[in-house]
Amino acid sequence: MPTLTAVKKNKFDVLSVRAKFPALHQQVNGHPLVYFDNAATSQKPEEVIDALSHFYKNDNANIHRGIHTLAERATAEYEKTRKAVQSFIYAGEPEEIIFTSGTTGSINLVVQTYGRKFLKEDDEVIISAMEHHSNIVPWQMICEEKGAKLKVIPVTKRGELILEEYKKLLSSKTKIVSIVYVSNTLGTINPVKEIIDMAHHAGAKVLVDAAQAIIHIPINVQDLDCDFLAFSGHKVYGPSGTGVLYGKRELLEAMPPWQGGGEMIKEVTFEKTTYNELPYKFEAGTPNIADVVTMKYAIDFVEGLDREAVAAHEHHLLQKTMEGLAEIEGIRLIGTAKHKTGVASFISDRIHHFDMGMMLDARGIAIRTGHHCTEPLMNVLGIEGTNRASFAVYNTEEEVDYFLGTVREIVQKKKK
Repeated sequence: MPTLTAVKKNKFDVLSVRAKFPALHQQVNGHPLVYFDNAATSQKPEEVIDALSHFYKNDNANIHRGIHTLAERATAEYEKTRKAVQSFIYAGEPEEIIFTSGTTGSINLVVQTYGRKFLKEDDEVIISAMEHHSNIVPWQMICEEKGAKLKVIPVTKRGELILEEYKKLLSSKTKIVSIVYVSNTLGTINPVKEIIDMAHHAGAKVLVDAAQAIIHIPINVQDLDCDFLAFSGHKVYGPSGTGVLYGKRELLEAMPPWQGGGEMIKEVTFEKTTYNELPYKFEAGTPNIADVVTMKYAIDFVEGLDREAVAAHEHHLLQKTMEGLAEIEGIRLIGTAKHKTGVASFISDRIHHFDMGMMLDARGIAIRTGHHCTEPLMNVLGIEGTNRASFAVYNTEEEVDYFLGTVREIVQKKKK
């Protein structure tokens, strides 16, 4: 792999950002690491790593119920993250921010509270054919329990939703539309604002899965007018085991608690329990305190970037990769939507995707292989799985060149 050189494009100095991520500066199988598995999880900058260490060294205590100094410090830091998330996604108030274990936990919270209370027999829930399993299986479970019906927006072979078909699915029976903002498999950016408007016109509520969008696209939940929005901390340079559910206050107030225990209660007797106010009604037990505290530093890192310049940088990497892969004989691109971000999926007519992934790993390149928890989408597209390269703020043109050259070399050797 060529030595990295200082490159400035679109006022974005990728190398100065890259220097903040210690995990990137290592050898894998005798080669400099090229980390193209960012759709699975992002690497962490030093300020996030240091913040986690600082908390455990100095402020570690349980939160909200303690009156000693460490408990008060830990509580203050924890609630700073809530306000940071509120500002990050432009929520109306911090009470609309619920901390969870991740996007999956956030979606399940909505399913098990809003879905369980409000869905009835013959009601309908709409998802799309490109959803992650975590936005399929929970809805299947509650629909089966309630006798509701799950309907699916079809996709084109390019990986774009067919909005005309979505419009036909909407009716007075539609109660919930749960839609992914950016496909983790295809990189397709869905027109969520239009989808939300159409759903609201039909009287339905909308949950947006922003797990992949949050790292690439600035999000304003009030502008989108979504009813719920879910994302994970580990996809936005933060720690794993952290997630966010945004919900409009009036909906969160109407939803019953999901889990019972400490923190989510006001008063408990053997006869009756009264529940706490938002957001604590949905945060039972001791939370993942240190990692939630640390998530603020990831958000601060992102907000300290020129996001327009970052988007231009990442789009350039994506375009260069897609064009380069298309030129390699025997490679087929999967997901060629007009509006894409962050993800280049492909297959080879000569090499199984698992084998391709292992051969790239042998040269220090980390990609993802398989169905990417979108097995129904693979069935729609008529394939078993793909090779997925996904990009983040710290990836470089030199890495893309090395990746493309390595794929070409692997394919040519197989041809011989």
